[in-house]
Amino acid sequence: MSVLKDFEQTLAKSERRILAQMTTPMRIQAFLDKLPYSVETGYRCPLRVLREHVAHCFDGALFAAAALRRFGNPPLIFNMIANDEDDDHILALYKCDGHWGAIAKSNFAGLRFREPIYRTLRELVMSYFEQFYNVERKKTLRSYTVPLNLKAFDKFNWMTSDPPIEKIGKRLDEIRKVRILTRGMIAGLSLIDERSYRAGLVGTNRAGLYQPYKRVTRKPEKF
Repeated sequence: MSVLKDFEQTLAKSERRILAQMTTPMRIQAFLDKLPYSVETGYRCPLRVLREHVAHCFDGALFAAAALRRFGNPPLIFNMIANDEDDDHILALYKCDGHWGAIAKSNFAGLRFREPIYRTLRELVMSYFEQFYNVERKKTLRSYTVPLNLKAFDKFNWMTSDPPIEKIGKRLDEIRKVRILTRGMIAGLSLIDERSYRAGLVGTNRAGLYQPYKRVTRKPEKF
């Protein structure tokens, strides 16, 4: 039995109907946008996201990768990595006519969907740079990982089980990273302007915002 068929057979009829409506990347994004943003540190596999209707960015990326897989896309994710004053942000990747796009669950308005118009992964990442900031208005994006194909985790049943997500997170920590800024660029960064700051926080669950001054343990999701 294929991984997708196994996933489908675990679903109730109502869940299959919901999933059947996600026939484009934008429809997958629209589903994620309707979900409450989770501030929990634990993870939900795609099956639990569909059943419980709640997710943070790691959960959302895995769900989007699983949904994209249903219409022929490889289940790709990657991590955009912040400095030590912010959370990282994990997204699902897809390609259309050779160009990259992305789907994401985020607590920030500007860190979600991207149309498949970017020629390279770096171009896609840089489209997020100005919107990737913390509560102190500092621009915090510093690097990104190469794409990770979740097919390698099929043997662990990542689409229907939570424990494999820890393995996925560990692998994201291990794979190659690409820096996007030099030290000189970082030293010259300005704060995000107040108007853009407020716009990015529309609809935010403030309980999930990373607080640099608390120096809490970082999690691999952009709250």
